[in-house]
Amino acid sequence: MFQYALKKLLYGLAVIAGVVVVVFILFNILPGDPARMTMGQRSDVQSLEAVRKEFGLDKSKPEQFLLYINDLSPFSFHEYTAENQQKYHYVKLFRIGAGVLVLKWPYLRRSYQTKRDVTAILRETVPNTFILALTAMIVATTAGILLGVVSALYKDTWVDKTANALAVLGISAPAFFAGIIIAWLFGFVLSDYTGLNMSGSLYSYDPFKGEVMTWKNLILPMFTLALRPLAIIVQLTRSTMLDVLSQDYIRTARAKGLSRYTIIYKHALRNALNPIITAVSGWFASLLAGSFFVEYIFGYNGLGRATVNALEMSDFPVVMGSILFIAFIFVVINILVDVLYALVDPRVKLV
Repeated sequence: MFQYALKKLLYGLAVIAGVVVVVFILFNILPGDPARMTMGQRSDVQSLEAVRKEFGLDKSKPEQFLLYINDLSPFSFHEYTAENQQKYHYVKLFRIGAGVLVLKWPYLRRSYQTKRDVTAILRETVPNTFILALTAMIVATTAGILLGVVSALYKDTWVDKTANALAVLGISAPAFFAGIIIAWLFGFVLSDYTGLNMSGSLYSYDPFKGEVMTWKNLILPMFTLALRPLAIIVQLTRSTMLDVLSQDYIRTARAKGLSRYTIIYKHALRNALNPIITAVSGWFASLLAGSFFVEYIFGYNGLGRATVNALEMSDFPVVMGSILFIAFIFVVINILVDVLYALVDPRVKLV
């Protein structure tokens, strides 16, 4: 188990390294002066040069890339100064000449627009996006498996045809289009009956109570985000259940007189879970990354909305930090899913 996890971790690090290279190259060939984005168009030459020096923009592209890697790496080399200690929040390991080898969290640099650390922006927005993606995935998984099992048990009936029609509709509707329709219909036309808003974040400000959690603002973006994975899980559960129910061991279980509940949920569904786990895990990571347009449409304050706003303002450190975070989440979830396979299905061996 340990060797397998270590091998997957090395593969994951290679993937993240590739993402770092691609992201650095893409955002360094885009037009725009980061120093002017930080200081404004009317800043003086001395201020611009100071900002360029702070971000290493006065150096060549290879040197900038090495500095970026040094900022991202948990083990990095820095000058031992109070300014660097405050900037990187590192733990000194040992001295190397005039500098010091340190242990720290990856430093994602500062926003050009707000001057805040990108890590602080992620810490503020990621929990909201995680709650949105998690609730959407719970709804999609629960309803998808239930509808898929019912559809398989009542194959070719009106129940099966209705479930398939809804699944096709859910797959066909892009999230940004479905979000606009859902926001308009349930947040505007039927708002008197639903009590829901067209836009709003998980936390809202109350002049008497301060910041309060507004759960109803989660419903519409959650439903929009859950539509596509729900449709896929319904079809996947139906097809795998039909395949499993035709196996010899299911016929043997029926011949032994086992109850329908035992056959369906303890034998058939458990053996049909592997492809469903793959879909659920892949979609959960995708929902974290795919919530960008949904959050923007509903005005939901999360990672997606912050990234889209940063793109509009050419705030590249925020966009780069968001992309690297999403890549890290994909790697971690893929490793956890492979381990979960072995726990769910004893036939799967980790080698």
